Amino acid sequence: MANNPGNKVQVGFVQMTCSDDQAANIVKAADGIRKAAASGARIICLQELFTTRYFCFEENYDHFSLAEPVPGPSVELFSKIAAELQVVLILSLFEKRSHGLYHNTVVVLDADGQYLGKYRKQHIPDDPGYYEKFYFTPGDGGYQVFDTRYARIGTLICWDQWYPEAARITALMGAEIIFYPTAIGWALSQPDWLNEQQYQSWQTMQRAHAIANGVFVVAVNRTGNEGEMRFWGGSFIAAPSGEILYQASHTDEVVQNITVDLSAIGHTRVHWPFLRDRRIDTYQPLTNRFIDRP
Repeated sequence: MANNPGNKVQVGFVQMTCSDDQAANIVKAADGIRKAAASGARIICLQELFTTRYFCFEENYDHFSLAEPVPGPSVELFSKIAAELQVVLILSLFEKRSHGLYHNTVVVLDADGQYLGKYRKQHIPDDPGYYEKFYFTPGDGGYQVFDTRYARIGTLICWDQWYPEAARITALMGAEIIFYPTAIGWALSQPDWLNEQQYQSWQTMQRAHAIANGVFVVAVNRTGNEGEMRFWGGSFIAAPSGEILYQASHTDEVVQNITVDLSAIGHTRVHWPFLRDRRIDTYQPLTNRFIDRP
């Protein structure tokens, strides 16, 4: 990590709608990155699978044609943008690893455009409207952190956000900020009270990751209606205390950046020493699928 003597960094995100026009989605994302960078953002995250509509609402073999190698065309394009703007970029892509082998993958590009590596989504959902197991093989590269110019960051993806183990491991590897590119929303048939309940559960879970691990959390969701789904936007940035530093609209496209003070991590962990008091000698049962009583 380098070039961040003040321990403060502006973190930005792009929350947007997506269309069937892949090229137009990429242009919109690039424009959002430029807007965030112009207002001072140094680390910028895009939402899950930002180059396409959320195709996992159905099982359709034609959608495999949307995938690309990683590194590949999108990495090449956005590497140039990262270098030009001197920003770190977090990109969620549909990766074609080989014939018949595909991943939901996040790429991290440093502020000089260097490709730092990728994280492949570990937890793959299979629910009505989210048929991801049809498309994505679970990642086999473990959890990842990346030493960027401005901060050490970790990246998890959408369904990963419900699992405290994933956030804990990423924090134990030294992540100061955990980013969650996301595509999650409400079925159009659901009542408003249930929609609000689900959003609050989603946000609360990730705020808990921030508190339990003493890290910043940035969740970047898409918005807009796609098929029978209304993506709930609501992208947010949480401090290590769990405080919401910024929350986006549920319905609007939003480009936003917030200054975060990485020294808050040390302050929070000293006063809430959860890492100090972990009883790692008692956690072996976590490796069981379930603990059946006699």
